[in-house]
Amino acid sequence: MTAARTEIEAYLATLLALERFSDYGPNGLQVEGRAEVRRLVSGVTASLALIDAAIAAGADAIVVHHGLFWRGQDGRLTGWLAERVRRLMHAGISLFAYHLPLDAHAELGNNAQLGLRLGLAADARFGEQDLGFAGALAAPMACADFAERVQASLGRAPLVLPGDGRALSRIGWCTGGAQGYFEAAIAAGVDAFVTGEVSEPQAHLARETGVAFLACGHHATERYGAPALAAHVAERFGIEHRFIDIENPA
Repeated sequence: MTAARTEIEAYLATLLALERFSDYGPNGLQVEGRAEVRRLVSGVTASLALIDAAIAAGADAIVVHHGLFWRGQDGRLTGWLAERVRRLMHAGISLFAYHLPLDAHAELGNNAQLGLRLGLAADARFGEQDLGFAGALAAPMACADFAERVQASLGRAPLVLPGDGRALSRIGWCTGGAQGYFEAAIAAGVDAFVTGEVSEPQAHLARETGVAFLACGHHATERYGAPALAAHVAERFGIEHRFIDIENPA
């Protein structure tokens, strides 16, 4: 079976409520390919490696979290950006990218999907544009035990700033580069904050407030939203889907 690219685009715009979000790059269709979609590939980032893998897989469209445009780009199609676009257009592959809207979705988004893997269900939101999630563990855990759960779930050891060593009952989380949400998480009353990256200030905040901070990898924390979204689209429209994970240590 096939589905019209325009129907998929319109459905995702509504599902992810794109109009709600202020973002640094465009959300939705970034490169227009063929009109009909039979095979959909999902991945975290629209890298050349993912594009080439999607071409080899016979994809008609790609769904990613990180699209072609990053903060501070001026939009000129030169160098690496030109090559990515050239490959997509030559192959007739559409590229759909959803950044903050995919982080925020309550069921299919990166935060919701990470929560499922860590045994967390959000009962509150915090931070700019309500992107941060917070919820309670089923039972209090030592920080070291929770870090082991994170490592088992994500396949990599987190960097742990243990705070004051308290037992963890309430966890805040926001995937990717959300270390700047730590203060909002602290204000929301969590015992630990989980995200992808860490910067210098967070070590001091963890020591001074007692709230633990776990940096678990940008890519590692955001591997789950795009395939969940694409699988949902594939089921709704009766098309094929394959997730291709391009390894990234960041």
